[in-house]
Amino acid sequence: MLNIFLNRVLSLILFHSGDTRMPDKQHTSETVLIKKDEHEIGHITINRPKAYNALSIECMEALIRALDILSADSSVRVIILAGSGKGFCAGHDLKELRSCTEKTFHKKIFDLCTRLMLSITRSPKPVIAKVHGIATAAGCQLVASCDLAVAEKNAGFATPGVTIGLFCSTPMVALSRNISKKHAMEMLLSGDLISAQRAYETGLINRLVPIEQLDQATLDLAKKIASKSPLALKIGKRAFYEQLDRNEEDAYRYCSQVMVENLTSRDAKEGIDAVLEKRSPVWCGE
Repeated sequence: MLNIFLNRVLSLILFHSGDTRMPDKQHTSETVLIKKDEHEIGHITINRPKAYNALSIECMEALIRALDILSADSSVRVIILAGSGKGFCAGHDLKELRSCTEKTFHKKIFDLCTRLMLSITRSPKPVIAKVHGIATAAGCQLVASCDLAVAEKNAGFATPGVTIGLFCSTPMVALSRNISKKHAMEMLLSGDLISAQRAYETGLINRLVPIEQLDQATLDLAKKIASKSPLALKIGKRAFYEQLDRNEEDAYRYCSQVMVENLTSRDAKEGIDAVLEKRSPVWCGE
């Protein structure tokens, strides 16, 4: 049943490329909306509901701009990435992919997609995916690229490129760095849509909640993270990705040096003093 739904979504993406603009004054284009709330949290919403938020060139460029804007904003500590309409994101815009047969055009699309995913992992702010409906192909890649993910119980995840003769090679990069090799290969080789429960079991998502609790659960997680030292979050996120591909000894050497440098910061001194003095810390971000 899930995969019948997936086939329906793929056909819709192929025939619908335009959509209407959501009423919001803060946006980087009509395809992406951004806003900040009172909790020092930035929100990015993909706004192509008629195309299941498919990642067109315009949409990816707007997402990169939105990430750059919020990443550079000192009043933002955490970013939440969501999709409008019935689902999170169904991947690349198939109609756009078929609009031109030139390899240079296709290279532009996938180079842009790479920039988008790296913009998430290289942002100094933690990025949380808030997933409802489906997250397939490059949409699943978006979820895997985010630092954390919260999903509603009826969400579905897939890398279905193999079913249309286009193997999900770029989504594979993020997916294989999030879940085990055999789980990743099963998704990539079968193209099947897996349930949110299965995604949770494999480690693709962090939390699984009823859809009516999705907004609050994601916000609660973002607020908890936003209450921490912004400098520690920045240092920690960078170190996490930097040490991943190092051997164990080199990773320890690198992370030890990171901690040495971190200890000289005002926030680290404040945090330690707050523990010793049994009070709440006051962060300055330095």
